[in-house]
Amino acid sequence: MERFNPPELGRPSGFSHAVAAEGRVVFLAGQTALDADNKITGEGVVEQFERALGNLLTSLRAAGGEPADLCSVTIYIVDMDDYKAHAREIGQVWKRLAGKEYPAMAGIGVSRLWDVEALVEVQGFAVLNR
Repeated sequence: MERFNPPELGRPSGFSHAVAAEGRVVFLAGQTALDADNKITGEGVVEQFERALGNLLTSLRAAGGEPADLCSVTIYIVDMDDYKAHAREIGQVWKRLAGKEYPAMAGIGVSRLWDVEALVEVQGFAVLNR
C-alpha cells in the first residue's frame, strides 16, 4: 500500500490524501456502536466512535485483514460540532485501535443514522495483499 500526501495540499492530520493498493478488496459495512445484542452502547461520541471503529476492525479481521490494510474510511457524524470538540480524544482512539497509518478519509455530517441513538457510523474498504 502506498500513501500519497503531496505538499501542495498541505499536511494531513488523521488521514491520507490518496492511497493506492493491489490485492483483494474487502468492503466493510457501516458500523455503529452496536453490541452483540444489537443495542447502541456509549453515551458520548468518543465512546460510540471507539465501539464503531472496533466493530469495523472486527469485521476486517474476520476477512483476514488488519488496520494497516484500510484504504478508505468514511465517518458519518450526527453532531459535527460535538465530534470536532472531541477530535483529539477520537484521534487517540484511532491510534490505539488502528495505529498511526491513515487511510483516505471523509467525515460527513448527517441528520441521523439508522438507529436514532447512534451518534457516529464508520464505513470503509481495505485491500489485502495476503
